[in-house]
Amino acid sequence: MDSTQLGAAATARAEELPGAERDNPFGPEWDVYKVRGRVFLLIPLDGTGRVTLKSHPDDSVALRETFPDIVPGYHMNKKHWITLMPGPSLEEDLVTELVTESYRLVVEKLPRAQRPIDPDRFGRPAD
Repeated sequence: MDSTQLGAAATARAEELPGAERDNPFGPEWDVYKVRGRVFLLIPLDGTGRVTLKSHPDDSVALRETFPDIVPGYHMNKKHWITLMPGPSLEEDLVTELVTESYRLVVEKLPRAQRPIDPDRFGRPAD
């Protein structure tokens, strides 16, 4: 994926998620997506095309080892965040899945009464 496609795929998925809101707390150079005030996706508007999102620590390691275009989270906790860089190893389905998982990880830490979805079932195949 090139930088335009990567940002567009991440943004499109984030905007579909229940309770997700875009904010610019770091100025107009960053789009930050939050659910109930908690960040799950950061997209700098600097032309690099990178996308930073939350990831389970075990998944973060596996993803970085598998995909050359996934690196430790840019300016974030390297254990809990990853950055997707434009490149040939990423496809739209993977980006959509990673944004959804980042959202789910944030939602599961919210008090139950504040959760817009059930994080154990949302976005997962039915049994």
